[in-house]
Amino acid sequence: MDKEQLISQMKVILASSFSFYLKAHNYHWNVRGPNFAQYHTFFGDLYTEVWESLDTTAEEIRKLGSFAPGSLMRYSEITRIEDELNIPDAPVMFQRLAADNDKLLELLYRARATADEVDAAGTLDYLEARIGIHEKHRWMLKSF
Repeated sequence: MDKEQLISQMKVILASSFSFYLKAHNYHWNVRGPNFAQYHTFFGDLYTEVWESLDTTAEEIRKLGSFAPGSLMRYSEITRIEDELNIPDAPVMFQRLAADNDKLLELLYRARATADEVDAAGTLDYLEARIGIHEKHRWMLKSF
């Protein structure tokens, strides 16, 4: 494995994280039901946390010597998160975000292994932190 593979993986993580953020924000706006306030707040906290990670993910790509993708077209080409075109019921929202979070975790685990192989210590540290955060997101999303 080489650094180019890590760069490619990081770009997919950035695009997939953006897609995850957008889906969570969509759900925040459109959730309904008897637990509206709780769900609305949860989705708001979730999308805010992921949004705040995007800049640092892009900076990691820059540190590795590449430009970060920054267009919706490019994101749609490389994301692993399926776009949401409908407004599902709240239980489906949680199921879909839990499945998407699992996809993000898989991407993070693979990039962590690559970063370890190519001795990209700073990126490895960043990936470890993101893994810990998304493991917590997994637990919380599946608890609903």
